[in-house]
Amino acid sequence: MSWLDVPTESCSIQRTLAVLGEKWTILLIRDAANGVHRFDDFRRHIGLSEAVLSDRLKTLVDNGIFETREYQADGQRKRREYRLTAKGWDLNPALVALGQWGDEYLAGEAGPARRIEHNDCGHAVRAVVQCPHDGAVLTPRDMHAVELI
Repeated sequence: MSWLDVPTESCSIQRTLAVLGEKWTILLIRDAANGVHRFDDFRRHIGLSEAVLSDRLKTLVDNGIFETREYQADGQRKRREYRLTAKGWDLNPALVALGQWGDEYLAGEAGPARRIEHNDCGHAVRAVVQCPHDGAVLTPRDMHAVELI
């Protein structure tokens, strides 16, 4: 069967992009993974409108990627902050891979602005595709898609 014969509506990448495929959404996940949790902090750091931010946060909560927690600063009304769920943290390898790709191909002469390091040894972390059976690190030539439905 040719790839062109595979129905796209059952594609997991297409399903994922329906939720995450807007750039602001990925940036919100990136910020949450780096300790940003409050609406105003997201808005200031990423620089998007309140309407777009509200819409993206709602999408992330509705899809179980963020959960909300109530907080109240002194003298202020109660508000919600946004935290990654386990489902959201499972996107971390994708974030590392996107950053790694950008460092390799888009950083320019100045090089990357930052790197992700292993807490224990301080060496840079890399996202790889690995076989869970034998531990082999795979390239695209080492893999193929198999139709399951």
